[in-house]
Amino acid sequence: MDRCGACLAAPPAFDAAVAAVDYAWPWDGLVGHFKFHAALDLAPALTERIAAAWHARHLDTPHWLLPVPLASERLRERGYNQAWEIARRLASRIGGTADARLLVRLRDTAHQVALPPDRRAANVRGAFAVAPEGLARLRDARVVLVDDVMTTGATAAEIAAVLKQAGVRDVTVAVLARTPRPGD
Repeated sequence: MDRCGACLAAPPAFDAAVAAVDYAWPWDGLVGHFKFHAALDLAPALTERIAAAWHARHLDTPHWLLPVPLASERLRERGYNQAWEIARRLASRIGGTADARLLVRLRDTAHQVALPPDRRAANVRGAFAVAPEGLARLRDARVVLVDDVMTTGATAAEIAAVLKQAGVRDVTVAVLARTPRPGD
């Protein structure tokens, strides 16, 4: 498996990450419509891109696909969790069971996009937990953590650490888009 220099220097809690596209034109606009303007009709096509990236990497079939939980205020504003819309469709394409109840958000946090990269990890620290009913189900499981965009990886790393502490064997992050690092 390929690892970036940053991951070699400071390995994240997740074991692998799969991103279908760079978060750049035209994908940034499509993700924005999907995420902020209820363009749920885009979900199947966006999910298909992630599934293609997954299969190109020849990754193992997961046991569980867990969407990153939204803050309650954002869920009320949007009316849906874009990560769940992807996860529930992705399960039929890569295998495993999607479940939005096994991972919970304990507290609302500031929007990550509004924070400088060096403050994002602190913003999400302690914000997530495995639901009590998920502890037995997730023990020794292969989990795919699903989100729409990964920028610094702070949210994914925090959740992966929580999942590993709960006994999850392997955490792979699957996102539609990955924000390129400066200079990439």
